[in-house]
Amino acid sequence: MTPLTPLPATEPDARPPAAAALVDLERYPVLDPGCAELTSVVATARAQLAAIGAAELPGFVHPDGVAALIADAESLEGQAHRSGGLGTAYLGFPDEGVDPEHPRAYLGHYGVGAVAYDLFPVSSPMRALYDWEPLRAFIELILDRGPIFRYGDPLGALNLATMGEGDELQWHFDQTDFVVSLAVRSSATGGDFEVAPRVRRADDECYPAVAEVLQGAPEASILTLPMRPGTLLVFEGRHSLHRVTPIGGPLTRLVGLFGYDTKPGTTSSELLKLVRYGRSS
Repeated sequence: MTPLTPLPATEPDARPPAAAALVDLERYPVLDPGCAELTSVVATARAQLAAIGAAELPGFVHPDGVAALIADAESLEGQAHRSGGLGTAYLGFPDEGVDPEHPRAYLGHYGVGAVAYDLFPVSSPMRALYDWEPLRAFIELILDRGPIFRYGDPLGALNLATMGEGDELQWHFDQTDFVVSLAVRSSATGGDFEVAPRVRRADDECYPAVAEVLQGAPEASILTLPMRPGTLLVFEGRHSLHRVTPIGGPLTRLVGLFGYDTKPGTTSSELLKLVRYGRSS
């Protein structure tokens, strides 16, 4: 693990008040990179990542900021592209010829809407937060993977994920090393983010352990991450199975998804764009 170092000096942000005004800067002093409080926050987040593959930062956005993000999301959610159906735990087509009980034959229901980055107006507070350099640098410190970069994808760099009554996400692994999300609004019931941490390894698919989760693992082996509004979550989902339980009630579950990678210029595949946004440009 590399030692904590101050956040790099940056050029003045074009919209610092819009972004900084959303964040609880007393609890998360990202504008004071040399302070002991931020060093402690980063160390705690790194320890969480090492232990369970997830770092929760509750209250990163304060209540007034959450209210602004909800209003922003409500103005955008009508533009979400809907996708749904059956999906595998590996986000691909089921492997032919495998035993029906094998994890790669597993199919689960999913339903979700996504608002693409190019639909966020410049005035959007969520867009201002994603574009805010101190946030990128803060996440870079937590991940401890070296430099990270915002996606170069005009559709996938920033998304608003919307889930209404009956929507869910099946048990699955991510195809990226990490995902950064911001909880904006919870559904009335359901919508729990459940995780089976570190259930596979880079050198071992651990199919028996994966099958146990897919077939109904004991509750004690599953973590539920609260994802209360205002929570920033840094999640390493390539090796941890996770799902969102079915949504109930009239309120849509709203989550911002912030795209970063360790390589500059990252974009989504044409197929993924067509599925997620109904278009490729």
